[in-house]
Amino acid sequence: MADALPVRPAARVLVLDPEGRVLLFGARLVDLATPPGPVLYWYTPGGEVEPGEALRQAAARELVEEIGLAVDPAALEGPVWLRRAVAPLLGVPMDHRETYYVLRDVVHEVDVSGQTEIEAYEDQPHRWWSAAEISRSDEVFVPTELAAALDQLLGGPWTGPPRVVA
Repeated sequence: MADALPVRPAARVLVLDPEGRVLLFGARLVDLATPPGPVLYWYTPGGEVEPGEALRQAAARELVEEIGLAVDPAALEGPVWLRRAVAPLLGVPMDHRETYYVLRDVVHEVDVSGQTEIEAYEDQPHRWWSAAEISRSDEVFVPTELAAALDQLLGGPWTGPPRVVA
């Protein structure tokens, strides 16, 4: 079934502050016909890779657009995780193929002024979460194993191959 769906390659970034907390956005939009509602799930900054764009460059571009943080793509650690999910995007079923990078020790005030029109319409909340807070929360996180996988990243630079996460 997933082979028949449009493939959406995406580059995502685990933005970690000096305390090891990760920056997450709260998704609130189901489709464009329904006004944004409560947070459905929390996820990392990042998004679709544009045609001809390298994953690492896409990840750096998305940081500028979504949180107002310009970084050298070479500063992104990884890739650390890979995730594949079949899920709707604004009501359209898609085969999401996500590559995750890490940016450590970030001290930054989030600036959402560069977000796309849809992101701005959704008015996504954002906050910094610790792995312990994620573990204790009743909220939904993407990837679903975010807390445990995040704990593995906090020990220092990632040196192995990317881990597949759900």
